[in-house]
Amino acid sequence: MAENKSYFFCGIGGSGMLPLAMIVAARGSAVSGSDRSRDQGRSPDKFGWIESHGIALFPQDGSGPQAGQTLVASAAVEDSVPDVAAANALGLPRMTRADLNAALFNAAERAIGVGGTSGKSTVTGMVGWILDRADRKPTVMNGAVMRNFANDTMPFASALVGDAATYVSEVDESDGSIALYQPDVAVVTNISLDHKSLAELHQLFGDFAAKARIAVINADDPESAPLLAGGNVMRFGFSDAAAIRGSDFEALPDGCRFAVSFAGDRHEVRLRMPGRHNAANALAAIAAARAVNIPVGQSVAALADFAGLARRYEVLGQANGVTVIDDFAHNPDKVAATLAAVAELPGRALLFFQPHGYGPLRQMGKELAASFAAGIRPDDRLFVCDPVYFGGTVDRSIGSEALVADIVAGGGNAAHLTTRAACGAAMLDEAKPGDRILILGARDDTLTEFGQELLEKLAARA
Repeated sequence: MAENKSYFFCGIGGSGMLPLAMIVAARGSAVSGSDRSRDQGRSPDKFGWIESHGIALFPQDGSGPQAGQTLVASAAVEDSVPDVAAANALGLPRMTRADLNAALFNAAERAIGVGGTSGKSTVTGMVGWILDRADRKPTVMNGAVMRNFANDTMPFASALVGDAATYVSEVDESDGSIALYQPDVAVVTNISLDHKSLAELHQLFGDFAAKARIAVINADDPESAPLLAGGNVMRFGFSDAAAIRGSDFEALPDGCRFAVSFAGDRHEVRLRMPGRHNAANALAAIAAARAVNIPVGQSVAALADFAGLARRYEVLGQANGVTVIDDFAHNPDKVAATLAAVAELPGRALLFFQPHGYGPLRQMGKELAASFAAGIRPDDRLFVCDPVYFGGTVDRSIGSEALVADIVAGGGNAAHLTTRAACGAAMLDEAKPGDRILILGARDDTLTEFGQELLEKLAARA
């Protein structure tokens, strides 16, 4: 449905925009775009790579949009942004990222939608890898780089372009766009407070699951319980109520292992990713693959080689006995899961956290503080810098000092240092062999570069 059309992506470098741009470009559409990050000189490698695929990039000054195009822009982008103003003056139709993704998704014969508060990018990557290994040639739309599909020619592999008939995508409840999707298989990883009230989330996820031929639901998640009553439900989890059932979980220094049982068969699973939450993600992916007739044993074999996603507990390296790990944790649920994975293994953690905006701190600062306070062990230390801020009119009255005060009040060892550099220096000062440094945060590509800088400084020590 997207072939031979012309699209202009406003914010083309974004984690949700870039994979979609690559998919429609690979299917024959003309694609161009702009990005504020490019204009500010950030992530030049990424924008150079986009241009190498024949995608023209323009400054975000209104010079890019042309007659005959469709503007693709986030719903949050204001009409005052020059490219939007130019598109409006030309009378161009406008789609959100979700509008375009849902149109591609709904046109596929086998559409697997992965929703949930946490883990959806990981489960999307796992399902995509299982289907790829089974030679199903899936198209996969993800919000994170899938390391199995990344290589020198495809460093930003947040999309896999396969056949139009099989489409795997994460779907987002935070903006309500999950309602646009018509899944053949609907996966709900879990439900917890993030951007909307629990009542709204139950409604959105309930409607999403009810539309599917098969709904893959987490039997272990209390908030998903209302969804388990449907006649189309396949349950996964570690509880006896699960059809795809995990057991005998064991943390390992380089991942984890557990067993999965289904219909009387039992298989041993070995994952290269740590944490019980990733074992649950794997069970969800195995169930989704089973819903499109891939045997459990075949999924288990594929997952042994699943390398995970960029910035999902990604080990950047080790120097002088200190391991540096990059992670996307930024909401209460994800922080809890990451800290639980950290606590499965011995050794002190030095944690850095950059809040992903002032708005999120107002929305869930108290819950975030509780999550950190509960997860930080007595010897661990947390350093928090000021929230990420790329300009605009956001209310900046509640910042990182309030978050840190709440964490300290809850018993967590935390400090607020305004800049990222100051936090880095403090961690390097503290770090000794056997420690792990974790870089936590979202919505900022340069966090990985920060982790790599710390690694280089550790390596340079005598």
